[in-house]
Parts: sequence; structure tokens; C-alpha cells
Amino acid sequence: MPRLAMLAASCLLWFVAATAHAAPKDLAPIVLPKPVAPGKAVQRFVKVDAPVIALTHVRVIDGMGGPARTNQTIVIEHGKIAAIGNDGIPIPAGAKQLDLSGHTVFPGLVGMHDHLFYIARPNLGVQGGKLHSDPPLIVPEMTFSAPRLYLANGVTTLRTTGSVEPYTDINLKHEIDAGELPGPHLDVTGPYLEGSNSPFIQMHFLHGPDDAKQTVAFWAKQGVTSFKAYMNITRAELKAAVDEAHELGLKVTGHLCAVTYRQAAAIGIDDLEHGFFVNTENDPGKKPDTCTESDGLDTLYAMDPDGSDAKSLIADLVAHHVAVTSTLPVFEQMVPNHSPLWAQAMASLSPQAKHDYMLLRERTNAMPADHAKKRALTFQHGEAMEHKFVAAGGLLLAGPDPTGNGGVVPGFGDLREVELLVEEGFTPEQAIHIASYNGALYLGLQGRIGSIAVGKDADLVVVKGDPSRRIDDIQNVETVFKDGIGYDTQALLESVEGRYGEY
Repeated sequence: MPRLAMLAASCLLWFVAATAHAAPKDLAPIVLPKPVAPGKAVQRFVKVDAPVIALTHVRVIDGMGGPARTNQTIVIEHGKIAAIGNDGIPIPAGAKQLDLSGHTVFPGLVGMHDHLFYIARPNLGVQGGKLHSDPPLIVPEMTFSAPRLYLANGVTTLRTTGSVEPYTDINLKHEIDAGELPGPHLDVTGPYLEGSNSPFIQMHFLHGPDDAKQTVAFWAKQGVTSFKAYMNITRAELKAAVDEAHELGLKVTGHLCAVTYRQAAAIGIDDLEHGFFVNTENDPGKKPDTCTESDGLDTLYAMDPDGSDAKSLIADLVAHHVAVTSTLPVFEQMVPNHSPLWAQAMASLSPQAKHDYMLLRERTNAMPADHAKKRALTFQHGEAMEHKFVAAGGLLLAGPDPTGNGGVVPGFGDLREVELLVEEGFTPEQAIHIASYNGALYLGLQGRIGSIAVGKDADLVVVKGDPSRRIDDIQNVETVFKDGIGYDTQALLESVEGRYGEY
């Protein structure tokens, strides 16, 4: 993509300056729990656990967007980063030393669109030459497999970004925080704030602004720490939800459709999901408070990323301090032959989930050339818009959205998101900054996580190779440190092999 290659060449000139001003709205940060010792069910996944640990001879990508540093030593003491510097810095006596020659360490990823469920299509198959599944569309909770997949692939903190079983997610968070179950730290998002006409039978459909306000107030008392507006919410309902959430010090994001991006920004929403793929402002036949058939893809396809409309929209979002969450992995699935098949990711799928995904993938790959070309151009526009949003000072977050056709797997999808940010035009170091520090900044946790610095929590990802030169090396995760405890990626993956899509 020549245009994106040109963007990459100029990226270093503006990236640090642009992101330095990309501050989110000042609301209460989520609270990370105090680290606890791993319980019995978690202990078997622990690979490294000592009061003092020294990672030596390692390449460091610190999460702040600057170049990788070679021949570094990181000292971890009681779950915190105590020192970092060139090899040769003092190492405390008795420290457990790990020689990481040929490896790279970067901050634990902060996944900002990381669901704990899977979308199932009962009896999916082909009838009369067309895909068919029996109603209703079902969203089963992946309480067992998803947290392990995220942690195994370097996600140490995540936002669930919409819940279909909020009590399950709240209780899961407590079990993880207590060391009883393996998984990342969770920002539990409340149940979807959805209007009428939703295809999801497991969602509550709002009955007006008062219902939206009461729903936010109720679930905030139950312990959720964020909210997500969904496709069919109206402007009045969204305003009531945002006002109530802000009164409680909580933030609201949205996968919108009935409400456009500019309308949501004016209302005061904090974040918009799916990059620029679901802004319906210029969709043909768009009616107030009504979702469109294309859910924004027609608007994006017709939008010139260098045009006045794009510049105006981006400026509006930046002026209102609205963050944007990139979820490129789920949208690359719509482009024929674009998404790779990762063997380990496919191994995690249940037989039914794998069957369904491969069937849907084959149908996408076989689409007519004119449709394929339109989808490819729409995806390129989405990439370019995100890049320009950052250049304008916008706060870009990252997450995979493990839904769609089933090809986006928790954890693996987060790594793929980083790869696609590089395809978009960012350097590998900048892409990791977006996927780690920016999420921490949005959550108000930048003082504890999101980058590698003295005094911060030792949430670190160890990969074999050099993703600063070959971004594909980011897939080679071997150990993930969370609160200074190193977890065995392979052991976690083996424990869920063939399970994702079932539970």
C-alpha cells in the first residue's frame, strides 16, 4: 500500500508530539488490586516466581514509542520494576537471573476491546447455496478459556467492552484478583446499553432515557467499572447513560450505529469502538436514531481519508477528547484472504467453532471480485483514518474484538492488532505504545502499567526474536509477567486446546 508506506516514513516525526497531548477525560481511574500469591489452580502455570528477579541481556521496547534498546537488564523486586539499564547495572544478591539473550521484553498489553464471550450460530451451514443458521443468535460465555488465552498471549489488563453475563464477569474478576483463577486484571464493562431491534436475545433492550440512567446506576453499584452503548441506542438514551456514568466517575464507550460519531461526541461519550468503521453519518437513507444496513461501512468506503470531511470529523473528535479504539483484526476478516491462519490460534478452537469459522472464511474468500475490491478499499480507508487520527492528536486504543466470523481468538487477536497497526503505518514500537500505554492512560493507570519504568508494576511480555525489526516475532510469546510473576504461555495454551467456543 504506497499511501501507508509514505505514512510510515513520516511517522517518527510527529508520533511522540501528537500522543503527548492525547489526554482522555478526567474521570476516576479503575483500581488495580494488590498482588496476591497464586492459588493452587494458578500455581501450575507459574514459570518464574521469586522475590527478586533479574532479566539480563534482553532487548527492551519500553512502551513509550521510542526505539528498542539492546543489552538491557531489568530488575524486578516484589512485583515492581526496581531497576532498568544497560547490562552491568548492579543486581541484588540472591536474585533469580534469567539470561534472555535473543529475546525482547515489552509491556503487558492493555486490551481495550477484549470480550469474554463467543458468538455462536446454531446449525450453521449452507442451504440453497446460501449460509443459514437457526435462530436465535447465541453469545455463550468463555469463562474458562478466554482469560487463559489472553494471559498466555501477553494481555495483563483488559476491558471487557460489553458483557452478556455481567455477574459472571464480576465474579471472575474477584476470583482472578484473589489468585484463584488465571487471567488478566479486568475492567468489567456493564451489560450492553442497547435499544430496540437488537439481534442478541441475551441483551436488555432499553425503554427510554430513564431506563438507561437506572441501568447505569444499578450496575455501577454491582461493581462494573465502565459501560458500552450499542448499535440501537437512541441519542436521548445515550445522553442519559453518559450523564449518569460521568456523575459516578465512570466512562462510556460505544459501538454505535443509530447514533453517529459527531452526535455521540457532542453528547459527551468518552470512546468510540471499531475505529472509523461504524460511523453511519453518511450512510444512504440514514434516519435519526435508526441503525443502517451497512452499519457505517458505506460511509467509510466513500470517505477520502485526505478529504475535508475526514479532517473535519477527526478534528471534532479530538476537540471533544473522544478516544477511538482500533479493532482491525475483526474487520480484516471481511477482506478475502487477508487474515492469516495461526496454527496455535486454530488449535484453541473447539471442533464446532473451527468448522463454523472455516465455512465463513471460505465464503468470504469466494466472493465476487468487485465486492472483494470494495471491502479491501474500505479496510484501507479505516487504517488510514486511524493513522490520521493519531497525527491530529487523538488517543488511539487497541483491541481485537474476538467476535465476527470466529477467526479472532482472544490473546492471539491482540497480537494481530499490533501487527495490523504496523501495516497501518506505525513503527513496531509505536504500535506497542498504542496497545499498552494508551490503554493504561485511558483507564487512568499510566502510573502503574503500560510502560517499562522504575516503580511500575512488573507486567511484562517476553518474546523470542526482535519484533522491532520483524513484527511477526511478536507471536513468539514465551513468558508473561503479571505483578512480577512469570506465567508459562505454552502451559496456558495447552490447558485450553480445543476449548474456545465451548466454555
